[in-house]
Parts: sequence; structure tokens; C-alpha cells
Amino acid sequence: MTGPYDRRTAVLIVGGGITGLSAALFLTRLGVRPMLVERHPSTAITPQARAFNPRSMEIYRAAGLEEEIRGRQSILAGLPEMIGAETLAGRERFRVDLLAHVRPPAAVGPADWAMIDQDELERIVRAHAEAGGAEMCFGTELVSFDAGDDGVTAVVRDLGTGAALRVRADYLVAADGHRAGIRDRLGIGADRSGPTTDVSYFVFDADLSAVLRGRRFLLAYLDRPVPGTVLVPLRTYGRWMLGVPSQPERGEPPGDLPEERCAELARLATGVADLGVTLVPPVPGRPGMVSRSTIGGWVAHRFRAGRVFFAGDAAHVVPPAGSYGANTGIADAHNLAWKLAAVLAGRAGQALLDTYERERRPVARLTLETATRHLTGRRTGGDVTGIDDVTMIFGYRYDSAAIVPETPGFGTPDFGTPDFGTPGFGTPGFGTPGFGTPGFVAPAEDPRAPSGRPGLRAPHVWLERAGTRLSTLDLFTGAFTLLTGPDGGEWAAAAAREAGLAVHRIGAGLRDPEDRFLAAYGITATGATLVRPDGFVAWRARELPAGPGRRLRDALTRLLGLDGAAPDRPVLPAWPGPPPPR
Repeated sequence: MTGPYDRRTAVLIVGGGITGLSAALFLTRLGVRPMLVERHPSTAITPQARAFNPRSMEIYRAAGLEEEIRGRQSILAGLPEMIGAETLAGRERFRVDLLAHVRPPAAVGPADWAMIDQDELERIVRAHAEAGGAEMCFGTELVSFDAGDDGVTAVVRDLGTGAALRVRADYLVAADGHRAGIRDRLGIGADRSGPTTDVSYFVFDADLSAVLRGRRFLLAYLDRPVPGTVLVPLRTYGRWMLGVPSQPERGEPPGDLPEERCAELARLATGVADLGVTLVPPVPGRPGMVSRSTIGGWVAHRFRAGRVFFAGDAAHVVPPAGSYGANTGIADAHNLAWKLAAVLAGRAGQALLDTYERERRPVARLTLETATRHLTGRRTGGDVTGIDDVTMIFGYRYDSAAIVPETPGFGTPDFGTPDFGTPGFGTPGFGTPGFGTPGFVAPAEDPRAPSGRPGLRAPHVWLERAGTRLSTLDLFTGAFTLLTGPDGGEWAAAAAREAGLAVHRIGAGLRDPEDRFLAAYGITATGATLVRPDGFVAWRARELPAGPGRRLRDALTRLLGLDGAAPDRPVLPAWPGPPPPR
């Protein structure tokens, strides 16, 4: 298609869930004003995800949202427990604190879990993205698109007025959910991890005080009416959501249950034969009492098709266990946003965009394996083997052209080799042939003993500046950041010649009161570490080499895909300023 166009935008985002909204937020923080279209009239109006992990909170902290998010946490924030029983009235088979095994030690990061319902979080993120200049078009659907070598042309339609717009974008981010309409149109399939289960959900009001017996919980796994039934309390007192796996042997199609059957299922799950049940529309103003979801997992064969990128559930779906789904989508958006912004501003070559799939697809596969094991453990209350949650959240390692690996002799000759410590972990045979293809399983490292190696999340170390405590992670606000040891004066001088590069010398204006920085980052007092805008270590020099300026520029040129950049000029124009202060 050719012009004229009704609207032009650098990035068109399709999908207004937490992944699409987060992508819009992160892009605005980097000076890009995207356009987002979402066919629903508003952000989510049901809880969906209810727990956001510390890594997501670190990301929102850097965007200036952490305090607001914590101020609007769920009423269940202090009671993140899960129970298991035959019915709610019956004896508990197990009771588990969902965060007991996933809450990281204080030395790992500056942020804790946030127990906030996704609909509430989406409203916060949307407001900040709009304030930053993102154009939000809810009640608008994508009709068609044509992605060429030089951009994307799309037709979108306002569902209220029927008016259509032709939009021209440099890039399209498909965050359109698990149905993955855009990906399907492009003919890109997915690897599935095993069988799926259709689940019917409905919301009801009922007085369960007699069988609650004073208990409060985040969710309950029940064996009736069928094993795998889930009961979830909602924000309104006395309002519940029940999820019941389909029962094809009864001839019940998922998502198509009469109201009297829903009431019967609620009585079976609670164990109260005469329970008074009032069904509540899950979406006010819309017909239908029952919604449907498919529990299972898959990872798309590709995360990029030319100018189109897939993120969140459009790229991967994981079982609802371990709170990995929404959190993985947020990390996708964070990884992709800085790369798009860098390329759009001419700071990086197109090759940088290839690293999105190279980095995020292995993480999605590792996450799927982990969540699948969690789902089994949740239903039985048993222990979960394999990689632990703290390592899954903080310890995965990227291996791509946007990371400059260390040469043999620096401790990473086997970069890219899994080191989970669990026999057989990540090997072929997981669900789909080839699912564990060498080079496509994310390696990981225990973040409780950080090494600071390239490809890993930059370690958290508490610092002090003018009497104020801050984390090393608070120094990463959108630019490439060079951290040096106390004797890193030559690095600071070299970095000053690279426009837009933030430099922090630990020990000169930034105190390291716990004396942890050098060990955590794996450098000497004369060494330096280069951290990407998303907070991952891109490159490091353990000590001062000959020609530090050239070494630094070579690293920047390589990881930004600017191999043809002239060596006698800066490779980075100025980056935008940091986000508003927290």
C-alpha cells in the first residue's frame, strides 16, 4: 500500500494488555511516542494476574512507578496463601505461602513482590504512558496490515463509529494476546509443551463465611467438581471467581454453561449444598456469564517477522502458576523498547533488533518449563524441582550480538552452555521435538552469588550518595551506563568522549558502604562494566587495559550493530534524560 496516510507513528502497538501498555510506557520514556490500538473499550476490568515479581517492580521502579503501584496493592497483599482441599468446606490438604520460596534475599534486589491485580496495574501504566505522549486508541481494532521492508501500513477501525484510519508505522509490536491473530496471519506457528485444558470461568456472589472459618487466601485448588478447580476471592467482599476444567464426558463445551449449572458447580466446589449463588457478569454491560481460557503452554517459532515483533502472550503462553505470564510479557516489552528506540534514533543498526528474538525466546522456553512444573506442584501441594524461582526471575542470561562475551581465560569459555545444576534440564524431548535445541535454551546463574558476567542482569548493590541510599539499579534510567571502580578515572575520561553515555565512579561520590560492588561486578578497582538500558551487563573489563577509550568504543560499536561506524567519532548521539524522579 502507498500513501496518503491518516496517521504516521514510529511504532504501532496492537494490544492494550499489560504487555502492550508497558511497551508504550517504556518507549515514551525513551522519547518515542507510539500509537496503541486495542479492540476492547478499556483496560482489563477483572483481576487476571495478581502478583508481579521483583524484577518487574525493578523495571517499573526505573520508570518512576514503583511507589504508586505499591500504594494501590490488593487487599490480599499481606496474605498470599494458597490452599488445597477436596472442597472449601473440607479439610485442607495443604496450605502454602506463595511467596515464601520466591521472595529473594534482601541482597538480591531493591524491590519486593507487588500484590496488585492486573486491571489496577494496567490503569496505572496506561495513565503514565499517555502522560508521556503515547496515543491510546481503545475500542479500535486492527483490520489489516502490510509489512514491507521499509515499514508497516495498517488499517484500523473505531468500533464505535465504524471510521477507518490508514496508519503508517516504522515498526509494529504485536501484543494481541494468546490468540496471536497477527502472528497467525503471518503463518508463524509455535512449539507446544504438551496437552492443554479448557477451563470455564464465572463470577458469583455468595456468603461463604461459614465454610471460610475465618480463613483468607489468594486462591484455592479444589478437587470438586473436578480436580484442578480454582476458587479466587475478588476485591468486592463476598464476590468470587470459579474456574472449572471442562468435562467433555458430560457433553459440556467450555464456556457454554447455563446459569443453573454454574450455580451447581459453585455448590460442589464449596461443599455447601444449599448455597445461595448470584451470578455476576464478568464484563458489565456485556452479555454472557461464562468466559473461557485454555491452560497449556507454547512458544512461537519466531519472535520477529521483518518489521513485526511479537511480545507477551502473542509470543509465548505459560500455565497460570508461578506468576510468570504477565511478568514475562513485561520483560519482553522492556527488552524490545530500548532497541527500537535506539534504531529509530539512529543510535544502532538494524542488526540490534535481531537480538530481541535471540534473547527473549530462550527465556520464554525456560519459563514454560518452570511454570509447567509449578502447575503440577500447585495442584498437589508438592515440592517443585528444577531451577528455583529466584534464579528464574533474576538469573537468566542473554547470549546475543548485543552482549560482548568475555574471551577464554575470563571465566566464560563456555558462554551459552546451560549451568542449571539439574541433570537433563533443558534437554531435547520437552513436549516437542527439538524443543531443547543447543544454543536455544537460556543459561542461568544463581543471583544470590552474582558474578557480574556479560549477559546477566546487573547486580544490585546498595550505595550512598550525599547521605541518601540508592541501588546500583537506580543508576540505569534509559542510557548506556558505565560503572567504574574507585580507581577508574581513565575510564571516566574515555567515556566522556562518547556522547550520551552515563558514567558513575563507585567510590568517588558514590559510596559502597557494604564493600560489595567490586566483587558483585567481578572487576578490580581499575575495571569497568557497561550496562545496557534494560539493566543487563553488556561488556566489562576486569581491569584497566591499554587504550581504554578504544576498547570501550569497540564494545559499543559491536553490541549496537554499528560495525561500519567511523572510529574517530562517537557512536552514540545524546540519549534523552532520565524519567521523572521517584
